[in-house]
Amino acid sequence: VQLQASGGGVVQTGGSLRLSCAASIRTFSSYYMGWFRQAPGKEREFVAVISWSGGSTYYEDSVKGRFTISRDNAKNTVDLQMNSLKAEDTAVYYCAATRYGGRYHYTQYDYWGQGTQVTVSS
Repeated sequence: VQLQASGGGVVQTGGSLRLSCAASIRTFSSYYMGWFRQAPGKEREFVAVISWSGGSTYYEDSVKGRFTISRDNAKNTVDLQMNSLKAEDTAVYYCAATRYGGRYHYTQYDYWGQGTQVTVSS
């Protein structure tokens, strides 16, 4: 299983970025897909998760209304659209996969991408 995250970069406060994660999982549609982030000196934290079908999503409070997670099971991809970015969103962003729902801690995820850096400058 391989997850490849992309789309990070440098953006000004208030700007937008779209992250994408390509998964080489034969049964991609049977995995919940999540996004996490890790800022320097901090623990990896949950950002968003989407269910197998894409019909259910859940967000960390600080990103609700600004970030949107989506998936395309035909293409084995999961995206994170990030709008109204703030300096505190600066972090390395990781996509991850788990078989089960209701999981919001990084230790509960089975597969990880390599991370993509997002830097929001003021």
